[in-house]
Amino acid sequence: MKSFEWAEAATVADALTQIGGGSVVKAGGLDLLDRMKEGIDSPPRLVNIRNVGELRGVRVERGGGLWLGPLTTLAELDAHPVVRQKFTALADSAGHAATPQIRNVATLGGNLLQRPRCWYFRSEDFHCLKKGGSLCYAQEGENQYHAVFGNEVCAIVHPSATATALVALEARIELTGPKERREIALEDFFLTPEEDVRRENKLGERELITGVRVPSPVHPVRSAYLKQGEKESFDWPLADVAVALNITGGTCRVASVILGAAAPVPLRAAGAEKALVGKAVNEETARAAAKAAVVGARPLAQNAYKLPIFEALVRRALLAAAAGAGRPAR
Repeated sequence: MKSFEWAEAATVADALTQIGGGSVVKAGGLDLLDRMKEGIDSPPRLVNIRNVGELRGVRVERGGGLWLGPLTTLAELDAHPVVRQKFTALADSAGHAATPQIRNVATLGGNLLQRPRCWYFRSEDFHCLKKGGSLCYAQEGENQYHAVFGNEVCAIVHPSATATALVALEARIELTGPKERREIALEDFFLTPEEDVRRENKLGERELITGVRVPSPVHPVRSAYLKQGEKESFDWPLADVAVALNITGGTCRVASVILGAAAPVPLRAAGAEKALVGKAVNEETARAAAKAAVVGARPLAQNAYKLPIFEALVRRALLAAAAGAGRPAR
């Protein structure tokens, strides 16, 4: 690891004056320090925003939606009573990430911005496409944990569990720069390799995440999140799924089905959503939606096993949400 300067920020305005010019923001710093040790990042300066109080906390807004500070820890999201009761998928995605020790340090903003865990990208021995090279080594190499959708250019999977849940809940992200503050749908925040193979999101060099908003849905929604890893503790998912359903009069009126660890971005399973709307959610329709969720997948040589896992998780998540996993968000 190369030497670097250390700068402290006490406010958002203070932080904005210190970022840019190759400097990198540090909050929890878990993924950042890993990347620095692995030689992926060598910033001349780290700007510590850990003590910026205005970026921390969970606030219930008028109408029942949420404002989430990017410095809120995963453990705090998991334990928050309103998040757990009314936005269950988000609480469960935060509560099943990594280990209890890491969840007490890792922040929501850091979880959304963490970079891919592809071992070729993380290794100094491979100058892969994402690092400016000419090849995605996972295409013909060890690819058992890689993408089964959207893997034609670069086969990474998006590593954020909270992103999977937040996209299902129609969240929006607030980005603040020196001159303006903008808010965009979280689903539109992430970049595919076709859009920019070197980047994973639309955060500008001199911008900070200053909030995430989860809107109160127009109709009551129940949500669920499920993850499958090789082991329960300290493991990134082989597959994860978040669903949000509005069921009125026994019929599904609105469905959101998002696949994580399936593609370079949190992936909307539009076929599964279409298969549910206008129908009761039961074992039969959940199975049909689960099959529709994996239509169009193009697994690589070593990761076709993911497809039946995704099918099982979609089916189980739909049935859990329909059965009332958590109270409906209003």
